[in-house]
Amino acid sequence: MSSVRLQKYLSEAGVASRRAAEELITAGKVRVNERVVTKLGTTVDPIKDVVRVRNKIVKPAKKGLILFHKPKGVVSTMSDPEGRPCLADYLTKHYRSYFPVGRLDYDSTGLLILTNDGELAERLLHPRFGAERVYEVRVAGVIREQDLKKLSRGVRLEDGVVKANAELISSDRDSSWLKVKISEGRNRVIRRMMEKLHHPVLKLKRISHGPIQIGKIKIGEIRALSEREYQGLRNTVLGRRV
Repeated sequence: MSSVRLQKYLSEAGVASRRAAEELITAGKVRVNERVVTKLGTTVDPIKDVVRVRNKIVKPAKKGLILFHKPKGVVSTMSDPEGRPCLADYLTKHYRSYFPVGRLDYDSTGLLILTNDGELAERLLHPRFGAERVYEVRVAGVIREQDLKKLSRGVRLEDGVVKANAELISSDRDSSWLKVKISEGRNRVIRRMMEKLHHPVLKLKRISHGPIQIGKIKIGEIRALSEREYQGLRNTVLGRRV
């Protein structure tokens, strides 16, 4: 493990937020190898260095992964300047070092992955690794075969062309249910694609991301992967293309 900034180390270890960790450092309450450190640019080696806060040794946070069934009306960040419900409202102190792997917009529900494993997160997020996201989507109007073909060929948005594989599940006079598969995580991408086709999204739920499925997790609930599950997932994601 390479050296990291002291405030980041404290934050990832669950001691405090990054900003609060900086305040602890500048207040002279942090020691590295028995030496008081007040400089924010200080780096530490998590393996070799001994870090203490108020005389208590701080150990690196154990890596892991949790699954969250995000409700509608929750922002996919750890804090919100507007005071809206956010991910931190659902997490205990034990998971303070975790961060979301991508986002779901405010009005969407479904699977959101949180981890403190940066390498695993990058593999699940970066387009070059092609981690497929699957969504159940209800849109306004009746979807035709030509609409499905347009999604497959690619829809031109303001930030480029995006392709998606969509399957029609059911429809009535006013709306259609689709299963949509996409390998990109751009902001509100499915909503923007469907708007372009004149079929605005009414409901959107993510049911899987790469090999990870939401399963039977209820809305608002969190499930932490066991150590065996986490290591197995890590081997699957890092060992081959997702």
